[in-house]
Amino acid sequence: MKSVPNVEFRAPSIKKAGVEILDLETFYTKLSKCDFCPSQPHRINYFCFIYIVEGEGGHFVDFKYHPFKKGSFIFVNKHQVHAFDLKSRPKGKMINITEEFLNSILTNIRIPFFTPTHLVSTQQPLLTLSTSLVDTCDNLLFEINKAQECETEAPFLVQLLFSALLVALAAERKTDAQHLSEVQALRFQQFLLLIESKAAHTRDASDYAEMLHISYKSLNQLCKQASGQTVKQLIDAHAILEIKRRLIIGSAKIQEIAYELGFDDVTYFVKFFKRHTHLTPSQFKDSAATSPS
Repeated sequence: MKSVPNVEFRAPSIKKAGVEILDLETFYTKLSKCDFCPSQPHRINYFCFIYIVEGEGGHFVDFKYHPFKKGSFIFVNKHQVHAFDLKSRPKGKMINITEEFLNSILTNIRIPFFTPTHLVSTQQPLLTLSTSLVDTCDNLLFEINKAQECETEAPFLVQLLFSALLVALAAERKTDAQHLSEVQALRFQQFLLLIESKAAHTRDASDYAEMLHISYKSLNQLCKQASGQTVKQLIDAHAILEIKRRLIIGSAKIQEIAYELGFDDVTYFVKFFKRHTHLTPSQFKDSAATSPS
């Protein structure tokens, strides 16, 4: 089985050091120069939007296919595994942004948008835009491109325009967390990010509550309110997702993956994975070897 590559952000110019808007047709012309096949699963170390303006097909995100059509907006978070549909070759835009660029936006405007919401079972990576939002996205992407091409391009203008795009998308991308207060939304965001960074060290819900300086009961209530899932369910969701990624990335043995992710007992690791997926790690790895085609 071929390993899944990790793909870094590659800025096309100094001006576009943090954000790149690439026409999909231009992307297709560059495929022969890629050192990996974008139609096969690959893990990205930046954030990616895919905006479909014409065509139909499906996009692979973390082991699931999501059908898209004209007006679809696909969200791929940092560290997710995804693959492009190169058979249908839809028209549209691919927008890549670095974590640094996103952080620069969040410094000025608090938008808990690109947190790892893929851990929330009700959150889908695909949004179908309304007609009015399609017009808004088209206009904002045009203005962002124009600002980047201008000789006197000001980074703050690009940040403001991209912030406007995120706000518009967030307003239409309904989530369980929309009714949270700003403080609650920020705390839930912090919890999800802690899961990403600390999962190999602990899967104990009480440890995360302590890191956030709140009680376990309060954290559990917040998670239920924000996602409909308990603290434990979200922690386990991340563990299972990361195990799947590690199983298809590189050639690490199951025992090595278990230890890397904080499981001291390999037997328990196998039972944990099977309880959540109904497959052993070996069975999952074998089934993923031929998917997607």
